[in-house]
Amino acid sequence: MTRRVGGYAATLLLIAGATLAGLMIAPRWGNEPVALLYIPPVLVAAITCGLWPALAVAVASTLTYNFYFTEPYGTFIINSPADVVTVAVLFLVAVVTSRLAASLREQSRRADENAARNATIAGLARRLLSCAGEQDIADVAVRELARLFGGHAVLLTGREVPRIVAAGSAGIVLSPSDLAAAALTLESGEASGRGVDRVHLADWQFHPVASDHAVLAAIGLAREDGVPPVPEDKRQLLGNLLDQIALALERARLEGEAREVAALRERDRLRSVLLTSIGEDVKPRLNAIAAAARALRRAEGGDKGLAATVAAETAHLDRYIDGLVDLSPGATQEPLSIGFLLIDFHRRTVRRDGEEVHLTPKEYAVLAELAKHMGRVLTHRHLLRSVWGPAQQDNIDYLRVAVRALRQKLERDPARPELIINEPAVGYRLVAP
Repeated sequence: MTRRVGGYAATLLLIAGATLAGLMIAPRWGNEPVALLYIPPVLVAAITCGLWPALAVAVASTLTYNFYFTEPYGTFIINSPADVVTVAVLFLVAVVTSRLAASLREQSRRADENAARNATIAGLARRLLSCAGEQDIADVAVRELARLFGGHAVLLTGREVPRIVAAGSAGIVLSPSDLAAAALTLESGEASGRGVDRVHLADWQFHPVASDHAVLAAIGLAREDGVPPVPEDKRQLLGNLLDQIALALERARLEGEAREVAALRERDRLRSVLLTSIGEDVKPRLNAIAAAARALRRAEGGDKGLAATVAAETAHLDRYIDGLVDLSPGATQEPLSIGFLLIDFHRRTVRRDGEEVHLTPKEYAVLAELAKHMGRVLTHRHLLRSVWGPAQQDNIDYLRVAVRALRQKLERDPARPELIINEPAVGYRLVAP
């Protein structure tokens, strides 16, 4: 308002100055050059006050020129057709000039507003990028919104029972009508509260913070004087700021989920390593204990009952460990298909061309160990230690007998094996035919 009043005063002074200058130069050069002196007041009015004040100044300049510089002087009557044309041209030039200047002023004002809005959005985005988590984002968001809109700000989450996550100032308590408006915004994704068509009784105005998939939170704004906190000309700015807050919250949520997935993956990897270690380190020792128990039962003078108890408990432990290894994250739970062969580790069954093949426990253990390391060469000692135990790791004949039986039961042509391939002097590997 001060700038507008100053603009009016400046234009009146310019009109007066143009009139005085015209009165001095008219006796020497005539009245025609005087008309140009009235264009600067129109430009000043358009730049400082806008279009309509500039049009008013254009009318005032035209009338002033008519009053002082057209015959009969001192009246608004025009006798000469040439003077009529001069006054009309002056008025048209003043109008066109005022419109152009006012248009330039409006464009400059919009450019300044856009620059200020972009600077505000960029500033908020920069502050949000430095936040480590959702709570930090909420604190920064409400603090900046309270500063920008000159009031109080809160951020709420929870559809059924909204709760305040962050507040721009301490001691903020929402009334039941405010909480109802917040719940409505969180549920519908539309603004509600004071100054909005929905929930008039609320003292706060709530706006949704939404991503493409859901409403993440609600921002509440209020002023001490009870005026609606968001003027109409700042609605677009608020929408841009809420989009930045939504992006920051979504980013924080995705980063949190990524950290949780990485932690779960690392935990599963450790479990898999641990259970594999149990299978590779404990099972051979259990096999050795079971072999020792069988030897005690065959030996003369030994305690047969004690040896039987040891063998039974060892078998129980062996089954428990097999179950743990099968439940490990890295274990294969789905049946393994190898050409015409199907191995179901969970049910401990083997099918050849759809028909179940009966295998002895040792034969199945050798096949399962080869299948778990598909394509890799397993040494004789590895297979013997895993299936028969460390005490039998040098008895290669045991392994050869089991492999020969597997080929007889599984290969199409046992004389030309396609599944279990022998690596001379090293071991065996299982391949797809």
